[in-house]
Amino acid sequence: MTDQAVAAGGVRNFFGRQRELKALRADIERTGLDTLAGRKAPRARVLLIAGRPGSGRTALAEELVAGLVAAYPDGVFRARLTEPGGDPVPTARVAQGLLQDLDVAEPPGAAEDELTELVREALAERRTVLVLDDAVDAEQVDPLIPDNPDALVVAVARGPLTGIPDVRPCTLGGLDPKSAIELLTTYTGSVRVTVDPQAAETLAEECGGQPAAVVLAGGWLAARPKASVADLAKRLRALSGDPLSRTFRLAHESLAQPAARILRFLALAPLGRADAHTASALAGCSVSAAAGTLGGFVSLGLVTDRGDGQYEVPGHLVPLLRAEMEERDRPAEVQLARARMLERTVRLLQSCRAVTEPEGSPARKKLAGLPRALRFPNVPSAAEWLASRRPVLLASARLAVADGELDTLARRLVAALVRAETAHRGAEAAAPELYGLHRLVLDVAERRGLHRERAAALLNLADLDAKTGRTQDALARYRTALDAGRAANDPYAIGRAMESVGGSYQELGDWQRAGDWYGRALAQRLARDERADQARLYARLGAVQTYAGRYGEALRNWRAAAAGYRRLADLPGYARALSEAARVQEYAGRPEESLRTCEEAVEWARRAQDVRLQAALQLRLADTLDRLGDPAAARLHRSAAERLLGSEASACEIRSASVED
Repeated sequence: MTDQAVAAGGVRNFFGRQRELKALRADIERTGLDTLAGRKAPRARVLLIAGRPGSGRTALAEELVAGLVAAYPDGVFRARLTEPGGDPVPTARVAQGLLQDLDVAEPPGAAEDELTELVREALAERRTVLVLDDAVDAEQVDPLIPDNPDALVVAVARGPLTGIPDVRPCTLGGLDPKSAIELLTTYTGSVRVTVDPQAAETLAEECGGQPAAVVLAGGWLAARPKASVADLAKRLRALSGDPLSRTFRLAHESLAQPAARILRFLALAPLGRADAHTASALAGCSVSAAAGTLGGFVSLGLVTDRGDGQYEVPGHLVPLLRAEMEERDRPAEVQLARARMLERTVRLLQSCRAVTEPEGSPARKKLAGLPRALRFPNVPSAAEWLASRRPVLLASARLAVADGELDTLARRLVAALVRAETAHRGAEAAAPELYGLHRLVLDVAERRGLHRERAAALLNLADLDAKTGRTQDALARYRTALDAGRAANDPYAIGRAMESVGGSYQELGDWQRAGDWYGRALAQRLARDERADQARLYARLGAVQTYAGRYGEALRNWRAAAAGYRRLADLPGYARALSEAARVQEYAGRPEESLRTCEEAVEWARRAQDVRLQAALQLRLADTLDRLGDPAAARLHRSAAERLLGSEASACEIRSASVED
């Protein structure tokens, strides 16, 4: 909860800033004009709250927004534009988070421009408030501003957002002494302040009026009931640096060594968030010790309790924690802490997926042997955990890959997250997250020269590109995957890539190239005697040759596919291949042969108990008989199809569907 004043116990309080609130509210009412056209601006009004981290800028934004809820009935949406510690969040990732909150489907692998456009479109007709916290510059904010004058954007930043028109910053300094003392009193109680009001004013001055510094000072005093306010003011005066760094240093140095170590290592937690188990893994201590320490940190103002079992380090403290960690902890210890955290995350994800497996399966048996803290009692609890931790888990994967020294753990973590997401949500629903995870795998594979993993990642990314209509992008990736598969001498990747290249050309309508690549893939499958793949590729060759009008070649390949399916005892596949052969015969002007082949296909569909296919073939038979001048027989077959489907409406639906489906 960055920059917010939090009282002991985690209850947010707001003090002072009445002048700033009045100015911001007045700015909302001010008529915004396009300075060039002299007309009302076509975009949302942007209010800017500028100040240093720890100045209470986010708290002011939230207090402002709390009073605007009635005026903006379509809701408040929030996005953080800077990672804890100061790194800018890519605009594409910000847009992805907003789209999830707006309940707008995100095309997997969409470019930044497409994502921000979707955000603006979703907000174009809504009277909403969009809070953009901790913006680095105008380039982060501008693409997200909706083209809707009835919406409002509240941006929080260090300084001005040069380049965004009609923005007047509300710049924050320190709290006035009265408000700073009120905030301090929520930690110390009134007695110590009342007995020495001058010392309280001096302490507020030493804190520069910064809410974050006052909170840390209050937490220090709350932990020491016998210490005086004057004593703390004297201690701070003896330290060098800005108010926030001085109060933090005092708070950190006053902690017992184990607690101080846990606090420093929280800077490694993704998004600055950790539960007791994560803190335990980072510090190498017991879960109960970590839980008690985190609770103590809340009362000291060092972390905030999110209320869902997770604690969060305020963003303005993360750089200070990292600096202390670099000074006090050996790099090997830091890396070991990170590895312990990632290993625990991997095991939790494996458990999260295993609980979806059937009872008695190897995965469930392995799950039963895990410690209780790593087990989920049922599927709903695992799904709830995965949903609530998803931002942190995705951040964990990104950080693990960026580290560069824990690539084995990073690969395991990404693989476990992919499997858990797919098991609980399905590949289609999880596609946007899976796209990003496959890109992380590709980063590691390219860095380490892992050709097999590189081929797999490229194939997965290309599949997602193909499903979202980016056929040219998919084609390029499939070709690159083919090169990687050859470098790895991986027959599976080679065959899969060749077939997928053919599929991309088929999607583009280039039947010649599609047939050529299917032929190459088929030759490989024939050499390896992979019969199921052979039958499928014969069918794909038959399809593109049918589209190209090469009916003789198409018929030979459909017959070869039918023979392959029959050898495999795949009766539905055999019936479908026969039906396609009948289609080709009809296109070639051989209706009698088509009729006989289709009748055979109907019989095999009946044996396969594939009612949908059998009904569709009955309807095709009826159409063929109509063309042959036998309407009575055609009516019989249509009636049979309708009986199979149970209603005339369903028959019409099936008739419109391709047999290939």
